[in-house]
Amino acid sequence: MLQTVPPVTSSLWNSNPSQRVGQKGPMEFKSPQLSSISPHNLLLKFRCEHLQNAESMSSRTFLCASRRPLQDLSFKKQKAYPQNVDLPTLPPKKKKKPYPIPIEKIRQVAKKDKRLAEMGIEKPLEPPKNGILVPDLIHVAYEVIDAWKLLIKGLAQLLHVIPVYGCSECSEVHVAHSGHHIQNCQGATAAKRRSFHSWVRGSINDILLPVESYHLYDPFGRRIKHESRFDYDRIPAVVELCIQAGVDIPEYPSRRRTKPIRTLGKKVIDRGGFVEEPRPWRSRGSSALSDLDTDGACGRLPPPSLADVPRIAQETMDAYEVVRSGVTKLMRKYSVKACGYCPEVHIGPWGHNVKLCGAFKHQWRDGKHGWQDAVVDEVFPPNYVWHVQDPKGPPLRSALKRYYGKAPAVVEVCMQAGAQVPEQYKPTMRLDIIVPESEEVDLVA
Repeated sequence: MLQTVPPVTSSLWNSNPSQRVGQKGPMEFKSPQLSSISPHNLLLKFRCEHLQNAESMSSRTFLCASRRPLQDLSFKKQKAYPQNVDLPTLPPKKKKKPYPIPIEKIRQVAKKDKRLAEMGIEKPLEPPKNGILVPDLIHVAYEVIDAWKLLIKGLAQLLHVIPVYGCSECSEVHVAHSGHHIQNCQGATAAKRRSFHSWVRGSINDILLPVESYHLYDPFGRRIKHESRFDYDRIPAVVELCIQAGVDIPEYPSRRRTKPIRTLGKKVIDRGGFVEEPRPWRSRGSSALSDLDTDGACGRLPPPSLADVPRIAQETMDAYEVVRSGVTKLMRKYSVKACGYCPEVHIGPWGHNVKLCGAFKHQWRDGKHGWQDAVVDEVFPPNYVWHVQDPKGPPLRSALKRYYGKAPAVVEVCMQAGAQVPEQYKPTMRLDIIVPESEEVDLVA
């Protein structure tokens, strides 16, 4: 760090001694012994001092050095989460969802596969694309299925203590002791209620949105037809993903291949033959299956004691993070398809042929789904709700809507029960904003 030399002594830097004005007496130059191989950064600082004695005036220039360690270039900065971030806008319902992978890249891969097929060259497939399990992801699938059970159990217990409300006309959910007064209802009779919500007591399905898919014994086998859709069981998509990733559930068996399938372009030339699915698929009333489903979870579990609520809330929060991170890891390898128009999800390399899509322009597609690669939020949706700073305080108002933040419903429930909020959810919760009073809104810039 260099300090500016005063104008009076600026002539001291001139190399010609005759041009040094006002200098009397000797000039001392002091320098410490510095090592050239020192791993520290040496910051030099010059200072000119005038020492005035009774007889003469002498100028001295001191060279000072301070040692500061160099920053380690290999040090990775921790990911800084910004504060007060708005949620991304939802895509319009009258438009297809954007592709997770750019369409140009999809076309390039399709052209390359078609060129190999025309030449009669088989495309080598890696697990799990060739029907064989990935050994490194089997333990991840078991961790996800265990965390999924713990997540359902924890939410079912916390809902006895934390009140949750849902709108009977739309999909709005609110976690507080009373419903909010924000006028954003889009239900059928919203005009009669001036867009106010019609609140009823919510359930675990309002917090943990149920996303189901067909269970397949052989994902690379025959596709599900519209006429045979009732022959297949519908289970949570997270559970089906874990089953195909290596989790063995006796009630939901899955085919484990030892020889890879062979493909030529889009055509499968060797899949090891078709195998009939074993029946029955499940046992009614099994306790192992009830732990995997959210239906009736609150009735199966009793209310917890008040002393155990913070512990259960933290365990539920940790289980939610394990499920989300585990599903993200599994979806990087295993194929998951989602409809580009409706919330339907299918776990497998190809989508089914059930004609139940009723979204935008479904008449043009004869009710068939527009399959594309799925994202994590479609398999395990976060279901964002308004963050309430004081659950027992006054209800939220439309005039102060821009000061409120949002958080996933599971995070909001666990936070109100005493759990610590993870850092990645704080930007959208707006924790550092002080909500003004209703009469102060017009005075806020």
